Parts: sequence; structure tokens; C-alpha cells
Amino acid sequence: MKHLLITGSLLCATGLLAQEDMPTIWETKLEHRIEHTGTGTEERGYSYAASEKEITVFDNKTGATRWTGRFKDLAPRLNKVDELVPFWESNVLFLFDRKMGKDQIACLDMSDGRLLWATDKYQNVTDENVVYIPELDGFAISLKERLVWMMARTGEERWSTDKFKGVVGQYVVTGDNKLVMVNFVPGNLGALFSGYKNQIVRIDLTNGNILWENTYVGRAERKVISKEFLYDLDVVGDKVFLRMNGMQVYDLNTGANIYTAAFDYTPDKLVGAPAGAKKFGVYHAVADPVVVGDDLYVLDMSNKKSQYVKKYDKNSGKLLWTSPEIKEARAIPAMYVVGDRVLLQIGGNVEAQAYIYKREPDGQGGWRITEEWRIWHPNVKPNGIQAFSTADGSLAWESERFRKGITNAVVVGDQFIVCSGKELYSMDIATGAEKYAVPVSKGGLGLADQIMVYKDMIVVIGDKGVSTFNAKTGAPVAMGKYKKSDLEDFEGDRMILKTDKADIACFDLDDCTYKQFNARTGAITSMSTDGNFVYVYEKKNVTKVGTR
Repeated sequence: MKHLLITGSLLCATGLLAQEDMPTIWETKLEHRIEHTGTGTEERGYSYAASEKEITVFDNKTGATRWTGRFKDLAPRLNKVDELVPFWESNVLFLFDRKMGKDQIACLDMSDGRLLWATDKYQNVTDENVVYIPELDGFAISLKERLVWMMARTGEERWSTDKFKGVVGQYVVTGDNKLVMVNFVPGNLGALFSGYKNQIVRIDLTNGNILWENTYVGRAERKVISKEFLYDLDVVGDKVFLRMNGMQVYDLNTGANIYTAAFDYTPDKLVGAPAGAKKFGVYHAVADPVVVGDDLYVLDMSNKKSQYVKKYDKNSGKLLWTSPEIKEARAIPAMYVVGDRVLLQIGGNVEAQAYIYKREPDGQGGWRITEEWRIWHPNVKPNGIQAFSTADGSLAWESERFRKGITNAVVVGDQFIVCSGKELYSMDIATGAEKYAVPVSKGGLGLADQIMVYKDMIVVIGDKGVSTFNAKTGAPVAMGKYKKSDLEDFEGDRMILKTDKADIACFDLDDCTYKQFNARTGAITSMSTDGNFVYVYEKKNVTKVGTR
């Protein structure tokens, strides 16, 4: 008891010493409001902030303006900018001016603001229709009736084809300017493409010739805010592997389907869309397939009332076994294979993303427009933990402990650690016996929203701060108490929490101390890719603060 009291005192002391302000590296006041932002890496050296009429590109190291200008001067065909899309790899900015059938597109050099080209040739193009392929320094633009290939710096159209419908998704360069690529339809563009069907193709990008095509099972998706693809495409030897709700394998030379261990799954009605959501998606409701040597483990979620784990030979696609039925699991976000056990997390946290646009009267005869790009982790029930034998798929054990709640589960070495929201449990992987059960309240922050792994510790993210526990013993290590907030970002040993008023705290995961910055309501924050800085965009100000 004495030891626990000392630990608690140390935790409280850690939290109390942590409330320093994040150091300001520089602060720059612009001549225009900030409605669009883009933060370049520290290596690239510059970022931008723009209104619908003006843009400023500034130096990341000093905050000094590299160049600034009004869009109507930079691109005379544009009266305003409805959408601004950076393509960092090609160092260009796409500008879109919507005009009801007379859309204008202009392309600027991001480093100096020089107009590269402009056109009104393409209509109904958004950021989701355009894909930059750096291997040939060109853009694939998906239109209603055709796919167009143009050169990035000149806007020259080299070819088009009506044999590929939809937007270019993930691709793999296979040599001689040939690509294997998958099509997809973003959620808000479904009505745009007539005659759409799921396609996987191999194409010669020098002339647009499709060398082979086939279909795939499932729905290719890209997250609506963070833009990551929800599937993987890979070429190994003479095989094409498409991981999408299972695995689909094709012959690289002919496109013939070698085997399919996949299923259709759409997370309908798992989570409701927030009011004003113009784009919305729910992700990671089904765990990715797991490959161990030549073994492939896949969750079969094709039936909403019953699910299974299936084990295949990765090379031939031969089904080796099917587990007993998993009844009425609406989501299975995590699957691990450890030793001779397949471990499943049933229910718990999934990921949701939404772009929210609201237009409301301002009380003075005008309108108040608010935009929000929200990423959060809602909880889905029913909950549970199950383990199956890797040898024959039989049920090895099942825990009733988590019927009432679960956030998520992680594996740390040979530890399987599950969080109920109230407690951390270390489960024996072979038998399901509890090695320890520790209330997360010992971390001093109430209930847990989710857990993560950092080094040999479990990081507990609550709605008012961060605490850490020793993964082996469950002993509390450190805590940092903050205001009600949500996880915003993390990189290496740094984690950002953000309040609904845009205040942020950056935690050092080694000891849970943190530094904070109080921003204006509605501010946009962007963490640098090295985790050392945060850029804060608010009204007309850009502030760079340090996280260390």
C-alpha cells in the first residue's frame, strides 16, 4: 500500500509540473484571412495559407513570405478559388473556380507562384478526380466518360481512354512505364461515372493502352479527410496481390485471377453521420488480413449475422480451415496472430471521418459559414474477445469479461492487453487467463478512450489527458492531466490532444509531461512530420510552436 501511495504522489507531481507553454518559434501576420492551408515538411521548407482570393507561401524556418498574390493576378481566368489542392510531389497547386458547367482549372508552381497552365476543358473535377504519378511527372484526371493523361508542368494532354471508368486508386509501377492500378468511386462522386464497374488493370502510360483488365471484389475506398487508401496493392514476382476485405491475387502477365479470399463489406449504420456532414466515412471496422509465412488469415464478414476466420495457403489460395461461427459481430477491428493463437477484438473503437459544412444566419443579414474536418473514434457494440487455434481453427478460449465494453486491444511482445474503458487486462494468449487487471483510474484520469503502445508501455488516452502503464506488470508509470480533449496527432514520442475550442497540448510520452498552446476557436493545427513543431493557423495569423 505504501508503494502505491508513493507512486500516486509521483504521478500527481508529474501532472502538476507539466503545464508549460509551447515555445513560439515565430509568428507571422498575413494580409488576408486563412481559409485554405497546406503544411510542407521541414525538408521541403515552405507551406501556404490562402483565402478565396489571395495566397501566401511562407518559409517554414523563419515564417518570412516567399511569395504572395491575388489569384486573379496569378491566374487571370479565375475570379475566385472554390478549392485549392496541393500536389507536393510535383510542387504544384491546382486551383478550381466552379462556374456551373464552365469550371476553370489553373495550375501554379508552388515554389514561386508562376502560372504553369490553365484550362476550361475539364468539368466536374475535384481533388478526388486527380492523381499525380511521379514516375512520369503527370496527372491522371478522371472524367465522366474517360480517363485523361496530362503532363504536370505543361498541361499537355497526351492521351485519353474510355476503357477505364472511375478514379485512379493505388497503383504499382511494373517497369517500362507500365502500371497496375485499381479504380474506385469516392462517396460523393458516385453519380458522376456512367457504366462504372470494379476494375483492376495493367496499363501502358505512354499511350493509354490497357494490356489487361479484370474485376475485383469489394469496395475500394480512400478516407475522406486524411486520404489514406484502405487497401494495399503489391506486385511480388509474377503475382499481383490486392488486399481489400481479404486478399485477391492475379497473374501479372495476363491478369487472370489466381484466387480470391475476399468479400463485400460496407459498414452501413455502424455510426451515424454528424449534422452538416458533406463527406463521411467509417473505417477499420474489419481487421486487415494477417500473413505469417505462407499462411494467410482472413476475416469473412460477408454475412451480417455470422462471421468466420478463414486460413488459406497464401501462394495457392487453398482454404485450410474455417473457424466456428462468430455470431452477429457488427465490427471486428483487430485480429492478431501470436504463436498458435488467432486473437480477435470484437466491437470497440472504429474510426470515423467527416467534412462538416454549416451555413447559418449571422444575425446581421449575412451568413456565418463554419467548416470542420473531424476525425474521431466511436465505439461499436457488441463487444468481446475470442481466440482460435492456428492449427485447425477451433475456438481456444473466449472471455466474457468484455461484454459490457471495450475500447481496443493491443499486442506487446507476448502480452495481449485489452482495455474495457475502466480497466486494463493482460490476457494469457494460450488460455485467456487474466495475468493482471488494473483500473485505468490509477493513472489519475478517469476512463480510457483508447490505448496505444509506446516502447514497453501502454499509453492510455483519456478525454482529459494521457497516462502510461508498464505493459508487463500493469503498474502506473506517469500521467499528464489536461482539459477535455481528443487525440489530434502523434509522431514518435510526441502526442497532440486538442480541445473543441482548438487549444492543444503536446505530451512527451516518456514521462507524460506536456506543453500547451491556447489557440483561437476554429484554429487549424498541423504537426510537422518529425514531431518537433506544430503550425497553428488562426484568422490571419500563422504561428509555429515547438513541441520540445
